[in-house]
Amino acid sequence: MAGPAPGRRLVALALIVALAAGLPAAGVGQAPRPAERGPPVRLFTEEELARYGGEEEDQPIYMAVKGVVFDVTSGKEFYGRGAPYNALTGKDSTRGVAKMSLDPADLTYDTTGLTAEELESLDDVFTRVYKAKYPIVGYTARRILNEDGSPNLDFKPEDQPHFDIKDEF
Repeated sequence: MAGPAPGRRLVALALIVALAAGLPAAGVGQAPRPAERGPPVRLFTEEELARYGGEEEDQPIYMAVKGVVFDVTSGKEFYGRGAPYNALTGKDSTRGVAKMSLDPADLTYDTTGLTAEELESLDDVFTRVYKAKYPIVGYTARRILNEDGSPNLDFKPEDQPHFDIKDEF
């Protein structure tokens, strides 16, 4: 069975970009309607995210959990340079958050082999700590794209209505 035609892939990519940016999708030949105010969606590569690890005083501090990038700068005493959880920053530390571990081997996005209890803990901390306390500033490439670089058609931005996120990008 052949994959989707190149034209269908392009349409799917355009749809994902429109949805991710909060823009209403426009039909062929129609001008897009003005965007409704919504949170910006920024895609972070591993290299880009690594620049926000709390080492530079004038940079925000970012970390990712479940592919969602949070600005944890307001928790600088926990995540800044020399702070207890600084090892979690500048990367997707999903496994470390699930296992409550700062072991360098656990500071990864990979959830393979986690127990049901660890996965439940991950979901709880993701919702009750990170989504509740820190604004979402973007998503990792792994969250938005498939391994082959094609758009993940199941991607949906996280809802975080209690934050008024400004577009800094």
